[in-house]
Amino acid sequence: MKLKIVTYNIHKGVSSFGSRPRIQALKTAIGSLNADILFMQEVQGRHDLLALRYAGSWPMQGQHEFLAGDDQHAVYGLNAAYDHGHHGNALLSNFPIIHSRNQDVSDHAYEARGILHCVVRVKETDVHCYVVHLGLFAGSRKRQIDALVDAVAGSAPADAPLIIAGDFNDWENKLSQTLSDRLQVREVSDTNLSRLGFGTYLRRLAGRGPKIQPARTFPAAMPVLKLDRIYVRGFEVESAQVLHGVRWARLSDHAPLIATLKLSASFA
Repeated sequence: MKLKIVTYNIHKGVSSFGSRPRIQALKTAIGSLNADILFMQEVQGRHDLLALRYAGSWPMQGQHEFLAGDDQHAVYGLNAAYDHGHHGNALLSNFPIIHSRNQDVSDHAYEARGILHCVVRVKETDVHCYVVHLGLFAGSRKRQIDALVDAVAGSAPADAPLIIAGDFNDWENKLSQTLSDRLQVREVSDTNLSRLGFGTYLRRLAGRGPKIQPARTFPAAMPVLKLDRIYVRGFEVESAQVLHGVRWARLSDHAPLIATLKLSASFA
């Protein structure tokens, strides 16, 4: 069984410069990816001011519902609420979403953050999916990673395949090793991944192997920072890439990260 996975911070459906509406173009671009499961951050569940300002080109329903259309299942986790609307994380899936729970992991009053946990039934296999958007401060991210580890340990059986994806804001790459050590996950865009034998992988988990190297995804026009990640357990990684080019640079300040996964035989 193969899955095409995408994680994408859509910047609330507006351009990073000028805040021009991009939600219609985003729907077309995202549709062209043919993703099986899409992990999304900064999704507008409601925005009265933009709906009024761009009447006719701004969807009346939540962006997760608009982007999913009639073809996909969608779940939204509200993180930040304000007088004229709210935004949060979302999961879009070609497969049924049989369970969902949004957990508030905000570390202070100025950054509302959450972890959206969804169980996606892919044929006869339940895949545990966690949509993540961590804070801008290192201390906050450390505490939020601890909360994520606890959430995964408390909600996903050890023998269940899982995918953790989103905007980690971890430009110094200080969190990957913690997730590998505590959850036995791999980061899909790690440049060392294809060269790792099992023994080398175990040595790296013990802190003695090559350093994990996620992809650069921010800013979309010329990515230099490693912010967006996809971590997996129970899957083989067949490919992973960041989508560059003018089209993606105009849609959001983040570039999408896409991976093709194959369920490991031991989990099938």
